[in-house]
Amino acid sequence: MKVLLFNGSMDRNQYSTSFKLIEYFKNMLETVGIEVIPFHLSEAAIPLFDPAITPHPASVLEMNKLFLEADAHIWFTPLYHGSMTGVMKNCLDWLELSSKAPIPYLTNKVIGMVCWAYGEQAMQGINAMDAVAKALRAWPLPFSVPITRKDLFDTTSGEISEFHKTKFKLLKELLISHKVTFI
Repeated sequence: MKVLLFNGSMDRNQYSTSFKLIEYFKNMLETVGIEVIPFHLSEAAIPLFDPAITPHPASVLEMNKLFLEADAHIWFTPLYHGSMTGVMKNCLDWLELSSKAPIPYLTNKVIGMVCWAYGEQAMQGINAMDAVAKALRAWPLPFSVPITRKDLFDTTSGEISEFHKTKFKLLKELLISHKVTFI
């Protein structure tokens, strides 16, 4: 199984929340033998969506390839003004290039979702990602992890709190055991 970890933050700091979460999930998934592909928007050079650009930018073609080849995804974003980050939505818009493929968009891919906020509103980011995933013909997991940022890390150790480790483990278990089959 190949899982894409989609970091929707432009934060380039390796000690940022997004990088810590990606690293945590990467280790957790690799421990059970899953191939992990981290995709950081801060490193991807994805331009503003304009399908009329020809030839299509190499970064966009590579992004499409990675997203389409992965068996499942986990999307990560901080909450920005009630939604996922704009650059994350812009990146997902580029999947329009796959619209005429035999299996377009993210058809039948399973998507896990994680969003964090400094207040109590992280579920709004999950809802935004859920709507886009469904529009791209993917299957969002029935369990997601909205995070109140102040509760994410243990105040003593600085590590991810046991409360959130339990939630992340459940998300991982659902992701790797969930099979989408159609008759």
